[in-house]
Amino acid sequence: MDQHTETRRPATAAWALVITSVAGFMAALDNLVVTTALPSIRKDLGGALSDLEWTVNAYTLTFAVLLMFGASLGDRFGRRKLFTIGLSIFTGASAAAALAPGINELIAFRAVQGVGAAIMMPLTLTLLSAAVPAERRGAAFGIWGAVNGLAVASGPLIGGSLTEHISWQWIFWLNVPVGLLLIPLARLRFAESTAPGARLDGRGTALISLGLFGIVFALVNATSHGWTSTRVLAGLIGGAVLVLAFVRHGMTARNPILPMRLFRGRHFTAINVSSALMFAGMFGSIFLLSQFLQTVLGYTPTQAGLRMLPWTGMPMLVAPIAGFLSDRIGGRPVVAAGLALQAIGLGWFALILSPDVSYVAQLPALVLSGAGMALFIAPATSLVMSSVAPAEQGIASGANNALREVGGALGIAVLGSIFAAQGGYGSGAQYVAGLTPALWVGAAVLAAALVVALLLPSKPSGRPGAPSTSDAPFLQPVA
Repeated sequence: MDQHTETRRPATAAWALVITSVAGFMAALDNLVVTTALPSIRKDLGGALSDLEWTVNAYTLTFAVLLMFGASLGDRFGRRKLFTIGLSIFTGASAAAALAPGINELIAFRAVQGVGAAIMMPLTLTLLSAAVPAERRGAAFGIWGAVNGLAVASGPLIGGSLTEHISWQWIFWLNVPVGLLLIPLARLRFAESTAPGARLDGRGTALISLGLFGIVFALVNATSHGWTSTRVLAGLIGGAVLVLAFVRHGMTARNPILPMRLFRGRHFTAINVSSALMFAGMFGSIFLLSQFLQTVLGYTPTQAGLRMLPWTGMPMLVAPIAGFLSDRIGGRPVVAAGLALQAIGLGWFALILSPDVSYVAQLPALVLSGAGMALFIAPATSLVMSSVAPAEQGIASGANNALREVGGALGIAVLGSIFAAQGGYGSGAQYVAGLTPALWVGAAVLAAALVVALLLPSKPSGRPGAPSTSDAPFLQPVA
């Protein structure tokens, strides 16, 4: 049982909801806020496609691989303390990113941002759970999730507006005053809490971090250096060996960060594999399409962000319907329908793309992709939580969030590599020549996710039911 001071007054609960929701908004926003700023960053700082990929992946990858380790640090050394440390790292790295003199420095500071977010983000719900009475936690978690969904929906628009009307640096400066305000509030309003007996898995974290970095590094460099080059082969082989070592570690270690026994259940394995594939196809596509709107079609950053809203904003409208349908007919058919719509949406894009394609022609693809994403996310989270026993729901949800982020990073690397091999930034026709096959691959990845989702058993292998708020520090997906 957690040790914490009982300070669950209404004012404390309200402050906890505000602080954790705003902190979660910042971390979720930084996943997509960069996408509409990429052309301006490339124009200002230079850099090749691989550098733009790392501008996004440096954040998502460090966030993904350190997510569960960050929660463990809080359990071991104090959640309030680690939350403020993570928030401080995130805020400082945001300021450093805004001041970055070159693309390499920006990538480095984005990675540090990811470290801060990985420490901060999983502790938001743990702290919120400790501050809010049990009978009000459902409503509190719903508000927290809605705020995070708003961050995902508005990310491209906020990034585009700041880039166009001020400068791209302000997508990072935006975090600084907010972080400086939240840090003292967190220290004043949260009670400290720990989880007695919590252990850290430094070895497992190091294995998966270095392994995934090697694989992504190889994919990003494959086009420019060749698949048989020393650096690419070293990254692929070395990364694969380290990932396999991580799997073995998860099977044999006493307290691994990700117990491999969870994957013995077909239900847990299928929904996590389909989640990783879904984020790979969607993140990789958004990365390229957001640049297409500006680089080829000539939209301003704000106009591009607005035109992405039917995709990124659709979950805000469709998610409640997805939840209702999931309760009525089960999560598997809703998840499958979402993946099918996303695959059709990307295929539609690939069919209609041209250097002068109209926005009206793009709109059905945007709506289909956005509706599909909304149909997938909420039921998938429920399926993950129902696939394991209540005592393991925290680990299961953390693993699912991490795998989604890893899938996104790999998707950007793979689709970016295909784009670079077939096209480039030289002209609109050249960009379309690279984007079209990349989108077909993205659609194929989503189709593969659909096949995996159809393998889900009709009934979960774990104990079904609502997530236990005391056991689950990662109750909501981070897009």
